[in-house]
Amino acid sequence: MKKSKRYDAAVGKVDKKKLYSVEEAVKLVKETTSAKFDETVEVAMNMNLDTKKADQQLRGAVVLPHGTGKSQTVLVLAKGDQAKAAKEAGADFVGDVDMIEKIEKENWFSYDVIIATPEMMPLLGKIGKLLGPKGLMPNPKTGTVTMDVKKAVEDTKKGKVEYRTDSFGNIHGIIGKASFDAKKLAENLTAFVGTILKLKPASVKGAYVKNISISSTMGPGIKLDLNSFDK
Repeated sequence: MKKSKRYDAAVGKVDKKKLYSVEEAVKLVKETTSAKFDETVEVAMNMNLDTKKADQQLRGAVVLPHGTGKSQTVLVLAKGDQAKAAKEAGADFVGDVDMIEKIEKENWFSYDVIIATPEMMPLLGKIGKLLGPKGLMPNPKTGTVTMDVKKAVEDTKKGKVEYRTDSFGNIHGIIGKASFDAKKLAENLTAFVGTILKLKPASVKGAYVKNISISSTMGPGIKLDLNSFDK
């Protein structure tokens, strides 16, 4: 594939050997966007984790101080007071068995996140094969299986991003849009990385984080100095 001149120019701005501070990196990621749309900015953390060990499989969610720049459509599966609380908190769709049947019969996926109360999980398990591959299955670790649906909906609407280690022990996350000002991107990046740093499993020997980089959707990777983050 022929890379565009804009991409080549963007790559030319990044010193591959340099480790950038948070402030330098977010400034550079904004300068190296080459697409005509508002690119998403992501962080990639290469970790020293053995995902064969249960305690080294990290999974959870972070509420970014400035959100992701994308509003999430939320489906809540709950009954009674919890359903009422979900509606009041701004959930886009609220229901129980009716919604589960709609997903099953109509292949309905007009939402980004499903939040469910624990009592709904046995019913959801029956359509796990539909939800699992799309990454939509609620999970207590990410706060999407909860008795506090109000908080879960509010956090998701504010800009909650989920993370999990892949099979190579890497963690990826969205930290905003290229149109965000540098200060907001820096604060989102610091919040995301800070959360992961606090989760270091006791069984990890040696360095926990190998390297961290950020990039925009179409831009080059920019490596960060690990000392830019409070350990």
